[in-house]
Amino acid sequence: MSKAEMMAQMAGKAGLIAALDQSGGSSPKALAHYGIPETAYHSEDEMFALMAEMRVRIMTAPSFTGERVIATILFVLTMDSKVKGEPTPSYLWRERGVVPFVKIDKGMEDEADGVQLMKPIPDLDALLERAATLGVFGTKERSVIRLASESGIRALVRQQFDLAAKVRAHGLLPILEPEVLVKSPQKKECEQILHDCVLEEIRALPAEARMMLKVTLPEVPDLYDDIARDPHVVRVVALSGGYTEDEACAKLKRNHRMIASFSRALVGDLRHQMDEAEFDSVLADAIAKIYDASVNKV
Repeated sequence: MSKAEMMAQMAGKAGLIAALDQSGGSSPKALAHYGIPETAYHSEDEMFALMAEMRVRIMTAPSFTGERVIATILFVLTMDSKVKGEPTPSYLWRERGVVPFVKIDKGMEDEADGVQLMKPIPDLDALLERAATLGVFGTKERSVIRLASESGIRALVRQQFDLAAKVRAHGLLPILEPEVLVKSPQKKECEQILHDCVLEEIRALPAEARMMLKVTLPEVPDLYDDIARDPHVVRVVALSGGYTEDEACAKLKRNHRMIASFSRALVGDLRHQMDEAEFDSVLADAIAKIYDASVNKV
C-alpha cells in the first residue's frame, strides 16, 4: 500500500468518509435501526457478528468505492477481520480504493466539568503496531463536550492532542474527534471555546506534524475554516451527530472547507430485509447526496 497515495487522497480528493465504527455501546441501536431487534441475539459475540455482517454488506456493495467514499473508519474487530478472504484494511484499499482508519478509543469517562474524557487505552502501542502492519492509514479518537466549560474543554483538547502524538509516532494519521453534543444547551458557546483551544494546540505542533479534525456541524458556518487552512491539518470533517441526513447535508453545505464523515446519516435508511439490489440503490442514493453536500457548497 502506498502511504503517499493515501495521503494525497485524504488531502485533496473530493468525497466523504464513511464512519462504520459503532462499538459495543452503540451497536444495539444501530442494529435495531437496521431491522434487527435485540431479541434476535443473545450474547455480545452474536451482536458483534451481526454488526460485522452489516459492515461487510456495506463495504462490498457496488456503490461503496473510492470514487466518492475516500475513506472509512473501522471498529477494531472489523480491522482484525477479513473480507472475501483478505484482511479488511487491504481489501478496502486494493479492491475498493477506500483509505482505512480505525477507531482506537475505548469509550469515555463519566461527565466531569462539562465534558467526557477518553478512558485509558490498554495496550495502545500494540494496537497501533497491529494497525500499521495491517495497512491502516490512520486512527480516530472520540470524546464529548456538553457544557461551555473552558477548563473542561481545554483538558479534553489536551488529551486529544497527547494521544494524537502517540499515534503519529507509529506512522499513522490521527483524526481527533472532540464532539460537541447536538443537544448541548450551550452548543454555540462550546464550539467557539473548542475552536480556540484546538487552534492554540495546532500552532504549537512541530512543523512536520499532520492531523485531521472531526467535529460536530457548527452553529456558525465556516467556524473551523481557519483551522482547515492550517498546513498541519489534512482535512476538517463533520460528524452527523444525530441530525437527519437532510439536516446534516444542509448544514454541511454551509461549511465550505469541510467534508462529511457520517454514520447514521449515511446508513440510516438501510435495512436488513432489503435484497442486494435495493440495498445498494439506497446506499448509492445516500452516498450521492452526502457527496454532493461535501463538494457543492452554497
